[in-house]
Amino acid sequence: MEIRKAVEGDVDALWELMRELAVFEKYIDAFAITPDIARASGFRKNPPDFYSIVAEEAGKLCGMLVYYFLPYTAQARPAIYMKELFVAEAHRGRGLGERLMRALEAEAKATGCTTIKWTVGPWNLPGIRFYERLGAKENTDWLDFEWHVATPESGP
Repeated sequence: MEIRKAVEGDVDALWELMRELAVFEKYIDAFAITPDIARASGFRKNPPDFYSIVAEEAGKLCGMLVYYFLPYTAQARPAIYMKELFVAEAHRGRGLGERLMRALEAEAKATGCTTIKWTVGPWNLPGIRFYERLGAKENTDWLDFEWHVATPESGP
């Protein structure tokens, strides 16, 4: 099993994992990412909109972690926001999630980030237990809010 940064040639397989995550988290009806969007925004933009670390076994991607940088924080240091962590069902229970998280931790240290942030659904108890085993703590100091802004494509 190899843990590495994703490259443009991984886009189709990476997109499949993103799609599987959308099914798992029950937002597949709102899933609008296509392989072309992932390719353009993650690999052909400078800087890219997102970065990804993947788990590969026998030439096949079986896990992914998608993240981006928050360049300005109150600590005057960047932070990393982990957007997605997913391991294909057939590969769970083998430590891949932890290896992906440890690779993200190494990326944070290499780029001077002092914090890695993310959200997890309250219904995802296995995910919560996993993060707690790594030493992560729930941040109860802040509440998450969303403001959906109309765009020309979505209408008013």
